[in-house]
Amino acid sequence: MKTVVVMDSFKESLTSEEAGEAVRRGILAADGDAEVLVYPFADGGEGTVDAFCAADKGSRKIRVPVSDPVGRTIEAEYAILGDGSVVIEIAQAAGLCLLADDERDPLGTTTRGVGQLIRHALEGGYRQFIIAIGGSATNDCGIGMLQELGFGILDAKGAPVGAGAAGMSLVKNVTIDNALPHLTDCSFTIACDVTNPLCGDNGASRVFSPQKGASAAQAELMDRWMEDYARIVQSVLPGADPAAKGAGAAGGLGFALQAFLGGRMISGAEVLLDRCGIGQEIASADLVITGEGRIDGQTAMGKAPARIAAAAKKYNKPVIAIGGCLTKDAVNCHAAGIDAVFPIVPDPLSGAEAMNKDTAKENIARTACELARLIHQFIINPV
Repeated sequence: MKTVVVMDSFKESLTSEEAGEAVRRGILAADGDAEVLVYPFADGGEGTVDAFCAADKGSRKIRVPVSDPVGRTIEAEYAILGDGSVVIEIAQAAGLCLLADDERDPLGTTTRGVGQLIRHALEGGYRQFIIAIGGSATNDCGIGMLQELGFGILDAKGAPVGAGAAGMSLVKNVTIDNALPHLTDCSFTIACDVTNPLCGDNGASRVFSPQKGASAAQAELMDRWMEDYARIVQSVLPGADPAAKGAGAAGGLGFALQAFLGGRMISGAEVLLDRCGIGQEIASADLVITGEGRIDGQTAMGKAPARIAAAAKKYNKPVIAIGGCLTKDAVNCHAAGIDAVFPIVPDPLSGAEAMNKDTAKENIARTACELARLIHQFIINPV
């Protein structure tokens, strides 16, 4: 039996590759002769650089010192693919994964490190960018990134505003005259799995900022600040559209990339699928296994497992998804091409226990083993 395994990450627990290798181990425990191909995958969040590099044998990584969301200097990586395209994963410089729980504060967290990664690649002569914008810790509308690229984001006195959403609240003027000159020669593809606008009930602040540390009152306040900021940007860049799909992604970084850099929004999963050749292996597979940490109704709405399922259904391949937990609306995944979904947790566990790396690996491997035994016994070698 040939099985293609394409897992998304189990956020704050396992990378895509770790989850996929656990599936492989479980399948081989049940059927040592099985052919199991594991592809790292990401839809624009953590692990995107690694997934691209795994798919592109001509790629290489470059490490750069950058500012993290709270201003500490860390090292982040970006990838240069075989065709010269640059892949930047904003989670490496502005990600929630970089902060302790008590450091989450979208009023002060910044995207400056993202600008530093872009600037470094730009100075190296690269002009084609893929920016993966999932997993951010920020809600600053990308002003930290923009300032690093030479755009003026100014207060009432004409001075650069400070970091975070608090800095955004002080913006009175935007200038573009001193932006890095080669930006106009660049193309930016934005790999993203959300379509939220910048403001409003479905906007960046109300939907995403609570998980980044904002209170309900702060979320409402930041939403109003974003509306004011968007109007200022539109006065300078009339084509800027806060209602555009994905403008609210990564705390408004989607808006910045679209409005200031002409970024084109596309599903992160589709970008990777186009480049990695998974479709060719799926075409000759007997089974496709995918999954993520939480399988719910949102999974069916274009997240990585649904994208993998859509690719598999082009070849009429069966698709099974396994997840750290399932919600009642996970049944919506069936309509998205996922034939069956299974949870991996055998006993009642706390969230922290279930997300422990070793525990999650063992639970995935055990679940994959039982699935492989079932398939082997009743489908491959029926009595």
